[in-house]
Amino acid sequence: MQEHAPDVDGEPPLVTDGGRPAGDIERAAAAVARGDPVVYPTETVYGLGADATDADAVESVFELKQRDRDEPLSLGVPSVDAAFAHARPSPLAERFMRAFLPGPVTVVVERREGLPDALTAGRDRVGIRVPDHDVALAFLDAAERPVTATSANVSGRPSVTDPADLDDAIRDGVAAVLDGGTTGGTGSTVVDPERNVIHRRGAMAGAVEAWLDEQSG
Repeated sequence: MQEHAPDVDGEPPLVTDGGRPAGDIERAAAAVARGDPVVYPTETVYGLGADATDADAVESVFELKQRDRDEPLSLGVPSVDAAFAHARPSPLAERFMRAFLPGPVTVVVERREGLPDALTAGRDRVGIRVPDHDVALAFLDAAERPVTATSANVSGRPSVTDPADLDDAIRDGVAAVLDGGTTGGTGSTVVDPERNVIHRRGAMAGAVEAWLDEQSG
């Protein structure tokens, strides 16, 4: 695993004021480009982001979270169209994505080549996340690459909705913390629309279930 520089200037991890300044977002994106992980806000909980196409960067996320390597990570992108470079959704899955994204839903679809097996735990499917959050979308756009989309907490501990509550192990291990204030708190619903399966119920689960029922009915 590569060592993580604190940030581009060698200073302590950056916490922005509300996550708004464009320069802070660019610095966080530059950290991801170097292979370093960062913390960023979403409409659900704070996420732990690293270059989802870089196996070493993905490994750093597993290490920080102390996460089982058999549990795949999702990837975040700034738009549904951006996801198509990394995934092959069926026509039904694409309709679902355009109906629910951006939003608090992780959509599981077929992966494309180029994503490391570490990200998907060797599976042929990957979760796609397009957050409905201005700071997150600006960061994902600036990153110019898919970024891991997983909660910024040590596995087994509560998800974080306020950056002040970040575990020291997470805070000390990232290059930047983008502060977007307090987030919603309910995790995303994880769904595979092609297989009509909800893997995890979370935000908007009722609407997701209704959409799937309508398609299958």
